Amino acid sequence: MEVKAREKVLKNVRNALISKTDNPFPNVENESPVFVESNNPYKDITFAEEFTKVGGKFVYCENDNELISNLNALYREYKLGNTYCAENEIKEILTLAKIPYGDKQEDLLNCGVCITFCEYLVARFGGIMISSRQVSGRRANIYAPVHIVLAYTNQLVMDIKDALNKIRCKYNNKMPSLISLITGPSRTADIEKTLIMGAHGPKELYVFLIEKQA
Repeated sequence: MEVKAREKVLKNVRNALISKTDNPFPNVENESPVFVESNNPYKDITFAEEFTKVGGKFVYCENDNELISNLNALYREYKLGNTYCAENEIKEILTLAKIPYGDKQEDLLNCGVCITFCEYLVARFGGIMISSRQVSGRRANIYAPVHIVLAYTNQLVMDIKDALNKIRCKYNNKMPSLISLITGPSRTADIEKTLIMGAHGPKELYVFLIEKQA
């Protein structure tokens, strides 16, 4: 009985893919903005406010030297270790900061901290947009209990549509196979309605925003 039900569902799916129907709402305007346009020129402040609301930890850095200093302070204060990093530019920063790291598969599986870049920061939601086309790939953002994201101010956009448009331009319309938006540390309240942090990913999420000089 179960096999027949499954075959029936698959048959319906196949028929639906073969016999495509017309759009029932052809006059819907998909390009219209969903939200009221923001007049706030300070996207960094908006991002910081929204990101911290969902439990993220935000650190502003005026330059790379301040980034190195702030990373050192974070690692000293919380005694962070077992760091995984796959991106060469970040490896150089960690080397200057004298923070040891690993970049092998076993390092990822056993790390306590993972440091990556991102595609864009979405100010309106305090979200971090990542994709499978990044050097760190799909897995680096979910393995470690602590995820540190490095981003520059020229990666700040107001809305998701702005970030997606920039990704289309960046990859010449060859969109990554995976695009995700991270909004704060991993959490769930599915179990007895009790909030649990780190259920499906990092317990702690940091964004170090570095000022990008024009």
